[in-house]
Amino acid sequence: MIKEETMDLDYFVLNVKPVRRADPFRGGTYRGGVVMGGTLGMPVDIPQAGHSAITVETTKLSETQAREAKRDPSNTVAPVMPVALIKPAEPADYAMASLVDAVAVAQAAKGSWGIGATGADTSDLTGEGVVVAILDTGIDREHTAFAGVDLETRKNFSGGDSADVDDRHGHGTHCAGTAFGRDVNGTRIGVARGVQKAIIGKVLDDQGRGSTAAVLKALHWAAGEGANVVSLSLGFDFPGMAEQLRQADRPEKLAVSMALKAYRDNLRMFDALLTFLMLENPASPGLVVVAASGNESMRNLDPNFVIDTSLPAAASANILSVGAIQRNGDLFGIAPFSNVNPVLSAPGVDIVSAKSGGGLVALSGTSMACPHVAGLAALYWQQAARAGVATGNVVRGRLIAGAQAVGFPETVGPVDRGVGMARVP
Repeated sequence: MIKEETMDLDYFVLNVKPVRRADPFRGGTYRGGVVMGGTLGMPVDIPQAGHSAITVETTKLSETQAREAKRDPSNTVAPVMPVALIKPAEPADYAMASLVDAVAVAQAAKGSWGIGATGADTSDLTGEGVVVAILDTGIDREHTAFAGVDLETRKNFSGGDSADVDDRHGHGTHCAGTAFGRDVNGTRIGVARGVQKAIIGKVLDDQGRGSTAAVLKALHWAAGEGANVVSLSLGFDFPGMAEQLRQADRPEKLAVSMALKAYRDNLRMFDALLTFLMLENPASPGLVVVAASGNESMRNLDPNFVIDTSLPAAASANILSVGAIQRNGDLFGIAPFSNVNPVLSAPGVDIVSAKSGGGLVALSGTSMACPHVAGLAALYWQQAARAGVATGNVVRGRLIAGAQAVGFPETVGPVDRGVGMARVP
């Protein structure tokens, strides 16, 4: 028999409560009819009654305590799950035709191939005035790709010094470079290279590991800091959750059952939070969240060996999940590792971008496709802002409508590519 006290797990609790105009809050930020965080104390200007205050807290609970917390209708409760970066794919593992030296090819062409494939090379839009958040392994703030970008809004959610967002892994730096990086020695890597301010949330440690609590808190924080676009190249680690439970002496069947429940509860948690973060009204334009669809498919072994879009990309209908495209001669193809049922797709093989520590490096994966779309979202947002209609819903709609299904063989359908290749306005 497993004792109740051995069943304690880390939980996070999302609490949403109506706020009256007179309710005082300390440390909260008003955004879109929502007080982002804050505790009772000092007043925050709330334009009218009927808005909501959101808090996200992490605590250790027994199963009984978790059930009690769930009885409060203002709470959404879920066990903290491990998350991991969506590991870049090695071309040799998928029998992919890969460039011998993608960096040299990009340097000779004066840009990474994804810039031209999305049409960013001919657009007059730059992302100026749009705030992009990268939630990943951090960033190399000294890299020349980020010269002139305001990176002062930053926070470490992965443990340790809260101000330490240094990228000792490299994944976050590469993603940021693709989204908004400046040219590196004459080679263009960034889709929206006019972005002047970026928000950096380090949610994965130097080994690329983290937790759903860190990601949720970072999403909450980034929205409160005014992010217009958020890029997520990471995934929930279901096997890791099951293994944690096994190591805590849960029997195999119980460990798998608890991990499945945690997976479901975390999906609901993300959906609940995103519902509030994407609210639009005169006080807030909402935001666009872009997420990598995952690299678990193996079409090279079997065309039917395909995995559906992973969490958090599949957590909400409002998330733009992104599949990875490769070049097949004069045509585009879907990368063999790219998970199915993305909303749209973008270049994700042999993508040249910023290397932590300096210079350039080529990586492949849906993690590389995702920041292309984040950069494109910044261009669409800039365009919409010029017309006075910049909101999350408008930008998402225009991104989807602007995607193109041309250039693909007939064997690559919507299940693989979504609506098609994301393109500039």
